[in-house]
Amino acid sequence: MTELLLNEAIYHRIMAELVPSTKKFLWIVTADIKDLHVGKGLGIGRKQRFVPFLEILSDLVEQGVAIRLIHAKEPGPRFRKDFDKYPALINSDLFERILCPRVHTKAIVIDGKQAFITSANLTGAGLGAKSPHKRNFEAGILTDEKEHVDPLIEWIDSLYLGDHCLKCQRRQYCPDPIA
Repeated sequence: MTELLLNEAIYHRIMAELVPSTKKFLWIVTADIKDLHVGKGLGIGRKQRFVPFLEILSDLVEQGVAIRLIHAKEPGPRFRKDFDKYPALINSDLFERILCPRVHTKAIVIDGKQAFITSANLTGAGLGAKSPHKRNFEAGILTDEKEHVDPLIEWIDSLYLGDHCLKCQRRQYCPDPIA
């Protein structure tokens, strides 16, 4: 199955439906990372509230989900302030975060079974619960086809392990080389 997602459909399918239902691991690769809020608390008799996406990640870590977050630059100040509110992200070995200035990819891998490859960064305007009149215009492909998911997993893993670090000719711009 391959599914094209556009604009606010990305938020509904990926951020509201698939990411919160992750069971084993969630890998997120993005160039830009900013304050991002998503809905939480949908259900009978419950009103939805909007929370930092970091709260969703923290909930997943507390449920035993391993999370890797790879991004190209330091997050914005609101993201950094919110990050400190979630001790599970700071103290758990299940949450791993690395910075690589060469990353321009935007992808999310869910449980090794589905991959979302997109133009959208991990920002409110890209993936967040913003009004359709304030969002960026974004597109992405959601797939569960192994011939796409497996090579993406291998590639993200090689980034995470620092396979490209030692030969990187941009090391002088890297604030925290992996290797």
